[in-house]
Amino acid sequence: MSELTAENHEAAGAPAGVERQMERHRVELTAYCYRMLGSAFEAEDAVQETLVRAWRGYDRFEGRASLRSWLYRIATNVCLDMAKSSQRRARPMDLASPSSAASPLDVGLPEATWIGPVPDSRVLGDGGDPAEQAVARESVRLAFVSALQRLAPRQRAVLILREVLAWRASEVADLLDTSVASVNSALQRARATLGADGEPAATDPARPMDDAQRSLLARYVDAFERYDLDALTALLREDATLSMPPYRLWLRGTSEIRAWFLGTGSVCRGSRLVPLTANGTPAFGHYHEGGVPWAIQVIDVSDGRITGINSFLDTERLFPLFGLPDRLDP
Repeated sequence: MSELTAENHEAAGAPAGVERQMERHRVELTAYCYRMLGSAFEAEDAVQETLVRAWRGYDRFEGRASLRSWLYRIATNVCLDMAKSSQRRARPMDLASPSSAASPLDVGLPEATWIGPVPDSRVLGDGGDPAEQAVARESVRLAFVSALQRLAPRQRAVLILREVLAWRASEVADLLDTSVASVNSALQRARATLGADGEPAATDPARPMDDAQRSLLARYVDAFERYDLDALTALLREDATLSMPPYRLWLRGTSEIRAWFLGTGSVCRGSRLVPLTANGTPAFGHYHEGGVPWAIQVIDVSDGRITGINSFLDTERLFPLFGLPDRLDP
């Protein structure tokens, strides 16, 4: 809340130290808003608006609920307002059938079309209960966030609050100014919608990096940077996918992915990968030959194989978000 001035503080009439108390909740609020909105940038805007509203309206905070619950109430209202005026974000595989490696690239769709990646540092707190950390990581996976966007906004909020954050139905009802019966009904409809649309693609349960995963990723980096497509595709599951927002095109299967990298994707020869974490999974900053920013890769892994390479090409905004340089030195 750096843009809040001393004049704002005085106008709000909030006691000293409240700003620090609110800031302690920034990461979890960003995670909540990201699940609601599917965009790291919209989530950060929503959290900033939440904290500004909370500061300015602190004199109306009666203390009947905790400060955390009050902030979630404000954040939910902000997200519901934002969701009314925006289209549902998706992944390429949500919009069309897989393409062939010979398919031409289209002109690309606007940024607001797509689920975007988010750095782990923005949405996952340090430490805490390992089981809760695992749930938090699972709930920011690209596939899960995409599945959430299929729900009506209030159903989305109910499902996140009840099943991800483990709030009681009575707490959610109070937050949404509705009844427990309505909350339970919304949760049941949300579950039915997700069940009807199919479960997100399976990935390994979220857990700290182990030696096997480090080895897999090291071999992936080595194969990619050497552009050894035999070694690279050997690391992929047979039905692995490759997607490249803002393009609608996406590919399924090792043969199609290999053909793509030998054809249109051959511009990736000579690339370098910088390790990151995003959406609770391994990720990389992808630079083309000469150190030119190209994409943020978010990697899905299951049973010791790579199941998805999700490349996001909006380098102008994403590389600063991930703290990456705009040029990689030789």
